[in-house]
Amino acid sequence: MIHLTRDGPVATIALARAEAKNALPIAAWQALAVAAREVGDARAVVLRSDVPGIFSAGADVREFETLVSDPALRASFRIAMRDAIEAITALPMPVISAIDGGCFGAAVALILAADIRVAGNHAEFATPPARLGLGYPQEDVARLAAQVGKGMASLMLFTGDRLVPDEAKRIGLVELRAKNAIETATALASAIAGNAPEAVRLLKRTIRGGEGLDQAFDAAFGGSEFAEGLAAFRERRKPLYR
Repeated sequence: MIHLTRDGPVATIALARAEAKNALPIAAWQALAVAAREVGDARAVVLRSDVPGIFSAGADVREFETLVSDPALRASFRIAMRDAIEAITALPMPVISAIDGGCFGAAVALILAADIRVAGNHAEFATPPARLGLGYPQEDVARLAAQVGKGMASLMLFTGDRLVPDEAKRIGLVELRAKNAIETATALASAIAGNAPEAVRLLKRTIRGGEGLDQAFDAAFGGSEFAEGLAAFRERRKPLYR
């Protein structure tokens, strides 16, 4: 269901449930959380699908039938989904989502956990919980509103209408538009991985906000990465970061 692979400094987390258009049951959300915690010292992560034509249909609606008759399972579903999404968000290195097919429901919440989103030619986006008679988790509503604005988030959630790649780019749901999202995201991850890894992680922390950022900024001037970067600048060569 979830494949974790590594190519040098770049890790890839791939959704691979072709028989269900990458719809994610509780077990898949749990596996996704485990994969996120096992990326190790990767310098960048690509989040993608291994199934042509689809990123993910979101949560597995077929499993929802059990939530009707088993109230205790409802919290298990919500917690499993939350743990997976927040595990992606918590990764200290940059995460790039590659969307080359349909991305629906909870899958939109999943790509919003990444730092950068790339939409390919065949990408489509929709948040249709209202059509199913459901809400959307509060954390994911807040993240969607922060990404596209409250008005556009309202439009997406209240109507459930689909967005094509150019519309998604226009409203800021994705940052990049590409012919092939996976190729572009992988190339971007490789480029990021060539930069100073601790500096990149510090920049990600700074974008998020938090404690100790001024001290970390000051300390970087005395670090080995800056020493190598400065030496490479003086010697007019490409820096070599370990």
